[in-house]
Amino acid sequence: MIQSKKKEIWVGLLILFALLALLFLSIRVANFKLFGNEKTWKLYASFDDIGGLKLSAPVKIGGVVIGRVTNIMLDDKLLFPRVTMEISNKYINKIPDTSSLSIRTQGLLGEQFLTFNLGFYDPQLGSTMLKNGCTIRDTKSVIIIEDIIGQLLYKNNKKRKD
Repeated sequence: MIQSKKKEIWVGLLILFALLALLFLSIRVANFKLFGNEKTWKLYASFDDIGGLKLSAPVKIGGVVIGRVTNIMLDDKLLFPRVTMEISNKYINKIPDTSSLSIRTQGLLGEQFLTFNLGFYDPQLGSTMLKNGCTIRDTKSVIIIEDIIGQLLYKNNKKRKD
């Protein structure tokens, strides 16, 4: 009887440990921050088409994650998708306002993310650094593979008819 109770306790502890390990791994994979929030600042951008961009999509510079997408809405006046990003305070006053922002896809069918193509900084030419609340003017919408394939097929059909 005591032997059976010991086994039940060990099995219970093993299951509890496995669940805690699974929870820890899920939090790490999702890149959540459980303890302490990192200070951030907001940037905005409007696009013609955001494709499958989702909330919490990473914002990157040169492949390094510097922030996340926190809101996606349709601009009431212009009827364009407007994206809100929260960028780590480490990068405040380090991104020139001449930079552009593109929507890219990781791999062929992977998740979509935003990436900065850094511009130049020259105060004599009137460029500044992006600050909290700025809107990025130069944006490049998502490239939709179906549209490219359709254009190629259309061009091939047109050449064959000529």
